[in-house]
Amino acid sequence: MSDPFPNRSGEDASAPASAAIGLRQALQVAAAVAGAQDHPRGCLYVVATPIGNLADISLRALHVLSLVDAIACEDTRTSGAFLRHFGLEKPLLALHEHNERAGAAQVCARLAAGERVAYISDAGTPAVSDPGAVLVQVAAAAGHRVMPLPGASSAVAALSVAGDAGAHGFAFAGFLPNKAQERATALQRLREARQATVIFEAPHRIEALAAAMAETLGDGGVRQLTVCRELTKQFEQVVTLPVAAFPGWLADDANHRRGEFVLVLHAAPAIEAVADDALPADAERMLRVLLAQLPLKQAAAIAAELSGLPRKRLYAQALAWRADAPEADDAG
Repeated sequence: MSDPFPNRSGEDASAPASAAIGLRQALQVAAAVAGAQDHPRGCLYVVATPIGNLADISLRALHVLSLVDAIACEDTRTSGAFLRHFGLEKPLLALHEHNERAGAAQVCARLAAGERVAYISDAGTPAVSDPGAVLVQVAAAAGHRVMPLPGASSAVAALSVAGDAGAHGFAFAGFLPNKAQERATALQRLREARQATVIFEAPHRIEALAAAMAETLGDGGVRQLTVCRELTKQFEQVVTLPVAAFPGWLADDANHRRGEFVLVLHAAPAIEAVADDALPADAERMLRVLLAQLPLKQAAAIAAELSGLPRKRLYAQALAWRADAPEADDAG
């Protein structure tokens, strides 16, 4: 997590004191802005925290984190360091994927005693590919109020820069299965998806995922993918490219394989309505371009490979076009 007060060489020794004053002022502003809203006792506050850039913390989040009696968190070391950046010291309760039910019971006991408790994950919005859902479920079932504090989300941030104007909504897939066959099955389900799909991946698995995506979704070179790497951090990178080009992009530069990845698989192109046995419009265009440069048989074979349509169907269509224009030269 980046330091909100980077090294400023040449400044005087009062810089740390100035930073502390700035933090106090920020908390005062947060209280002034958010303090008028009721934040009741006995309530669980689900608080979104920055995904990399600490400046993305909201004023309301700062106010509530300063107000609560305890903070449940995914990792006490990570959250402790995060809170110290803002001059906050609170009792921390470890609540992660391995102890979530036991941790939820501990949180509910505090809520029953009238305490305010916040929950934060290591980064971003809790319960989105992170622990938190079980805690929310248990707290709500016990009759406690649960209040969301919205903020940073890598999934929504990636969608906002994907520019997939043709998508019908979006789906969140999170991390796909590690096993090759299960991952291939999951990707196969996305072949005809008309919504954008958000996928998370770790750097040590990104090349395997890229290869699988290219194999399953890259035919035709039409399907687009927005790759977001290290969102909000110093080396943030966002690029949109065909799915088929993703493995090559990773191989071009070792830096492309570093950091955490959020991928937005764009919606599958709409299949245009066709009459009788007419080819889809994109396949027809492809075949016509190939026929202008290649013999008929070779053009049909390549078009079949790229479009996934039967070679015989493409070959028959090419023959029909030739019959309609007998003067055309054909080396096939």
